[in-house]
Amino acid sequence: MTPADITPFLQERFGSGAQINSTDAWQVETPEFRLLVLLSADLSWLRVLVPIAPAQAVQPYLTQLLEANFETTQEGRYALHQDILWGAFHHELASLQPNTLDAAITRLLGLKQQGTEPFFSQMLEAQMRQIISASKQQGQSLEATMQTLDRFYSEGVMGDLSEGSGYQEQVLGAWRQQLERLWPEVEG
Repeated sequence: MTPADITPFLQERFGSGAQINSTDAWQVETPEFRLLVLLSADLSWLRVLVPIAPAQAVQPYLTQLLEANFETTQEGRYALHQDILWGAFHHELASLQPNTLDAAITRLLGLKQQGTEPFFSQMLEAQMRQIISASKQQGQSLEATMQTLDRFYSEGVMGDLSEGSGYQEQVLGAWRQQLERLWPEVEG
């Protein structure tokens, strides 16, 4: 690709959402996302960026983000800059093919769409596995563990669930579902 190829590519993919900011910078804005396309000062490298979340919000997940960069993000990468978590793609412009750029943009928009939910879920599951392991080490059954959780919520130890009728039952139902799913997999 050349710098002259970028504008028609973005206009074909995003229509009127594609904006030319200068000869080396483009922006795509929609209600769902903001995508930046930048060229290096010597116009030899292209960078595509999409903001995902404030850096402070992803601090608990930094290890998982780095693991994702290694294992699952393919041509996209997570990056931190200016207190923001970005989805980022870098490529030498001369060897960049339109289909590669298209796939990279699709990947970055996928990272934006999923946000931090996969990392929160991983962290939550790891904590649930710790609870199950501790319960099993104490000789508790699944039912005894559920009774303990119910008591903790009733006493406010695990938070206040008095927001509405049935809310505590919903939370405990979610606990039960996850505990039943993970219980057989976790050693005591």
